[in-house]
This record gives sequence, C-alpha cells and structure tokens, in this order.
Amino acid sequence: MHFVLFMPLPLLTLLVKNGIVRMGIAERKERQKKGVRESILQAAWHLVNEEGWQNLSIRKIADAIEYSVPVVYDHFENKEAILSEFNRQGFKLLGDKLGEAKSKADIPALQLENIAFAYWDFAFDNKEYYQLMYGVGMPTCESLTKVPELMAFIGVIHSTIDEIIKASSHPEIETWLKVHYFWSMTHGLVSINLMSAPVSHLGMTQVEFNKAILKDFIKGFIKGLVE
Repeated sequence: MHFVLFMPLPLLTLLVKNGIVRMGIAERKERQKKGVRESILQAAWHLVNEEGWQNLSIRKIADAIEYSVPVVYDHFENKEAILSEFNRQGFKLLGDKLGEAKSKADIPALQLENIAFAYWDFAFDNKEYYQLMYGVGMPTCESLTKVPELMAFIGVIHSTIDEIIKASSHPEIETWLKVHYFWSMTHGLVSINLMSAPVSHLGMTQVEFNKAILKDFIKGFIKGLVE
C-alpha cells in the first residue's frame, strides 16, 4: 500500500471514505495475525518433536519465534489450547486416511479391513499426533460433538460397520456398541506396540505378528456381525 503516500489528497480522502484504504490495512493485519499463529504452531510442533509433549511450554514457544509471551497468549489462551489445535489436526488427518482407505474397496467388509490397517499405519507414521490424541484416554461422546474432525473420523467407521450390520441376519444389532468395540480393540493393539520393545514371534517381526493379530481380529469381528 506504499502508493497511497504519493496519491493526490482528494483521491486519498475519497479512498478512505469508501473504506478501501481501511480494508487494505485490515487485510494486512489479518494476514499478519494468521502468520504469527502459524509460526506459533510450527514452533510448538518442532519443540514437540525435539522434546516431547510434556516439555512444551508457552515460554519455549515465545523464545523460538522471538516474540514475547503475551503475543503467544494473544493467539492461544494457554498451552492446552495449542494442544487442542494439534488434537483437532490429528483427527482430521486420521479421518482423511480412513476415508481414503475405505474408498479403495466396494465391499463393506473389505472396507473395514482397509480402515483397520490404515488406522494402524497412521498411528505408527504419526506417533507424536497419536500420542497426543489419546494422551488422556479414549475420546468421549461429549468430545465427539465438540470436535467436528473427531466426529467425521468416527463417522467413517460407523457408516462402514452400519452397512455390514444392515446387510446381516441381525440388523437389530446396535451399531454404536460395535463401533466402540472395534475402536477400542484396534487402539489397544496399537498402544501395546507403541509401548513395547520390538521382538520377533513365530518367525515374524513384531510388526508382522501384530498385523496378523489385527487381521485375525477383523475377520472375527466381521464374522460376529454377519452370522
């Protein structure tokens, strides 16, 4: 907007009256605000990868972006607000991965198997996100309604299981009950592997062994729905 300085005064006055200059300033401030917010999140993510979630602090973030602590608080109420943003991003990424995996098959049973393995792969490819997303335990029904990304993620699982149930000989089965069972079992297997040291089983690596368990679980889970 430097050209404003060289405008004839009557033209400049007209632009101001019409809100054009004011709009340009407002847009620039908004871009700057978004830029600082993005810098905060990038610095926080870098610190998390270097030091872990537990060591993240507003002071460290402010030092990393070379701003004062109050500037960080202007964008995020506290550290928990930053973690909530990453939590939202994590479930958005997971939901996208599951949706993509589901689209690779036409049969609901195969879709569910794809979803389970996509869930597994996400957890190990994005350990920092996954550990934050489940750092306080399984998300609750209340959190589903408050975080659209979480609702969308679980919706991929729900719609798939619901299709299987409706086509089964027991369409009266409660879908949400089976969704929670599927989610809990898959998350449990992932969590065990995230915490344990890699060892071989039955001539297979730990990853191969537990993926075999995951596949066996899915097979049994689907059988329980359709029979």
